[in-house]
Amino acid sequence: MREKLFTRNFTLLILGQVCSLLGNGALRFALSMYVLEETGSAAVFGGLLAAAMIPTILLTPFGGILADRANRRNVMVGLDLCSGTAVLLAALAFSGDRGMAVTAALLIVLSILGAFESPTVQACVPQMQSGENILRGNAAVNQVNALAGLMTPFLGSLLYTAFGVRPVLAGAGLCFLLTAGLECFIRLPRVLPAEKQSVGTILREDLLGSFRFLVRERREVLDLLLFAALVGCLVSGVAIVGLPYLVRQELGLSAAFYGGAESAAGLAALLGGLAAGVLAGRLPFRRLHRLAVLLGVCVLLAGGAMLLPLGPVLRFAPLVLAFCGGQACACCFSIFAVSAIQERTPEHMTGKVMACVSAVSMCAQPVGQAAFGLLFDAAAGQAWLVLLPAGVLICALGIGSRRLFERW
Repeated sequence: MREKLFTRNFTLLILGQVCSLLGNGALRFALSMYVLEETGSAAVFGGLLAAAMIPTILLTPFGGILADRANRRNVMVGLDLCSGTAVLLAALAFSGDRGMAVTAALLIVLSILGAFESPTVQACVPQMQSGENILRGNAAVNQVNALAGLMTPFLGSLLYTAFGVRPVLAGAGLCFLLTAGLECFIRLPRVLPAEKQSVGTILREDLLGSFRFLVRERREVLDLLLFAALVGCLVSGVAIVGLPYLVRQELGLSAAFYGGAESAAGLAALLGGLAAGVLAGRLPFRRLHRLAVLLGVCVLLAGGAMLLPLGPVLRFAPLVLAFCGGQACACCFSIFAVSAIQERTPEHMTGKVMACVSAVSMCAQPVGQAAFGLLFDAAAGQAWLVLLPAGVLICALGIGSRRLFERW
């Protein structure tokens, strides 16, 4: 008999994520609009985001250690309380002459807190679920993320246009505090070693233990992690850089077309999460390489769409369909891969291993985006020269990974 997915703990976790993601998404949209209006430069905001990512990348492994050494419920409550307080203080301090400084400081503070929260939330799912419900739980979390991605730009634009940046900051801060309130009712057992150890000993033993687990004890987990990061590097470059470039520059269509393409991609991500939940127990993990191959086929179809002897609007439809198919495949693949890693990781190491997953992914994606930015510029007017080889490469990686998945 299938176990219940939406238990009390998991329902509270999901509701907390909804509040947190709505507040965070509206906050970041409002801050981006503020920076663009103040400076007229997207590069400035991009630089701020890039700088804010550095603490997350550096501190995420320590966030994994905290997730495995402390009560995860208490960690989430404390981090959301800190996030809400920081955002509310930023709203009070925000003014015309120091708005940019407050924005930069807030992004860095939230980046530091996010380094500890992300592995904690990911480690909570396998602690709350078991068996196939781990995959279904991750699919539900992914669907919440995708739905928030669809809603928050629209919500943020409405609030920012109507009220300005300070009320959006205040509302986002309240969302974080509400999340902390919901998380207070989660009940999880404490995960702590019996003996007392110094901070230096804990850091050394946990970091070495994670390295030993990935390299010696469960090498297949490390192989899957690296494979997923490599695919993510290629996909992020094609999707995040390629889609706006193709729509706006290659096809010469308006921002409205690009907005429609982004909305369609967000819906595809939501459907990919639903598909992962439906396929739980039906798609053997040893066949997961087929999703990677199908992802490569979608990239090939996008390249083919750019070769069609049609006008820009007529090429737009098959191009977006191809990208949506790739987005759904990528989300489904990611959920299966993360769930497999969680299932094969001991509970006392889940936070540290998931922190490694996050850190490697965050490092790989900017590399892919930068590389594909250069490639699309070099092939200006002939984007198919980038898309077709990328599709072939992803297909080849998928086929070549068959033995990796058959080992599980």
